[in-house]
Amino acid sequence: SKSTTPAKSTAITGKVNINTGSLADLMNLKGVGEATAQKIIDYRKAHGAFKTIDELDNVSGIGAAKINGFRDQVVL
Repeated sequence: SKSTTPAKSTAITGKVNINTGSLADLMNLKGVGEATAQKIIDYRKAHGAFKTIDELDNVSGIGAAKINGFRDQVVL
């Protein structure tokens, strides 16, 4: 799949796209278990794609500290 992010193809390797990642993909994030991964999926189904990584703060069980813990693991 093509990414619209310019010139970062190698940096994206191994990262989880929070807008398209599966339950298993999201569970690879630091501090995210099955319940939280499902909440991320439910949130994006209800609200559409995340526009920023910080929007994850709106998901129940995820706060700024957790986001900062896995920020380098995710892409949009």
